[in-house]
Amino acid sequence: MAESYMEKFKSFLSESKRVFLVTKKPGWKEYKLAAKITGIGIILVGIIGMLIRVIGSLVQGT
Repeated sequence: MAESYMEKFKSFLSESKRVFLVTKKPGWKEYKLAAKITGIGIILVGIIGMLIRVIGSLVQGT
């Protein structure tokens, strides 16, 4: 049973090594695009939360 865990661990390490060799550092253009998309997502979630709060306040009458 301990052998199977060692085999799984070795397999995991070899797969992880392969993934690290394939990956690359993003360029400045890719980084800016990811930052813009993340910022837009944060703003949209904030707007939706604010709308839900305003609608809730109007429904409760406070």
